[in-house]
Amino acid sequence: MIMSKSAIEVRIENQLVRFVPPTPINQQDVVSQLGGQLTSGVVIKVLDRPRATLVIDGEGRITVHGTHRVDAARAAAKELMLRLGLSDTGLETELGPVIASFDFEQSLDVTKITGAIGAGTSSYDERLGCALLEDSRHNLTLKVWPNGRCVVTNARHSNMVAMAAVYWRDQFSDHKFFVESV
Repeated sequence: MIMSKSAIEVRIENQLVRFVPPTPINQQDVVSQLGGQLTSGVVIKVLDRPRATLVIDGEGRITVHGTHRVDAARAAAKELMLRLGLSDTGLETELGPVIASFDFEQSLDVTKITGAIGAGTSSYDERLGCALLEDSRHNLTLKVWPNGRCVVTNARHSNMVAMAAVYWRDQFSDHKFFVESV
């Protein structure tokens, strides 16, 4: 089987980012002034522009969900602060896990991807119909479907996902997990 050694295009689906303002955000201000919803000790505010979901925790920090770029997350946090009449000067950024996807562009027999393999351990998830691969080398989790599509969770950076994609493509090729096209 001839495998292309070209780079694999990685798409960041979500980048979790938390912002710590110099003065904590008052949750009640977000509720009363901006219509945020208080639930389970956090306030949730959905923004249309930029499109994001903001979670303000009890310590006044802003966690941004639903963006795939840090600058878009920062714009959402800044928008919240400006609407509250606060300056975004001194806003600290903390990067959280990345959810990414990529495609091997070739079908796999994912039921064979079980046990110890390369730098990971895997199992087959019948409910999802994919292999679940805990990658200890790149410190992330891959969900691999028979059509070659992969979703990566718990990654720290898109470059790490790209390195993992190339590594696992080579491992799957060496173990003959790719399916010949007819």
